[in-house]
Amino acid sequence: MRPTLLILPALALLAGCASTGTTSRPARAGPIPIPTGTLGLEGVLGQNARGLVARFGTPTADLMEGTARKLQFSSATCVLDAYLYPKGSSEPTVTYLDTRQTDGSPIDRASCVSALQMRARTGK
Repeated sequence: MRPTLLILPALALLAGCASTGTTSRPARAGPIPIPTGTLGLEGVLGQNARGLVARFGTPTADLMEGTARKLQFSSATCVLDAYLYPKGSSEPTVTYLDTRQTDGSPIDRASCVSALQMRARTGK
């Protein structure tokens, strides 16, 4: 019986170490809004063909399909396909961009735009 008597006081001491109150958690920061993918593309979306050529230089490809037009620009870093569509009787403007690395893997559209602008400025 003696071992049982020794265990009871030890358990009582351990019970005193237990927390009886609730602990408060630090406040978490709210979610950070992420742009919808057009940040850095303001100078391209809505641009006409002349504006794209002024920004990126001569396109690698220029394709027409009905009233739609696709201009493709490329560099050692990436390929950009700009799709131009008319609104009513106005001149076609860029309404959609598709970008990819030269090996076909994905790349951020704004990064590709920056790379193409740099190539146009430096000629490399």
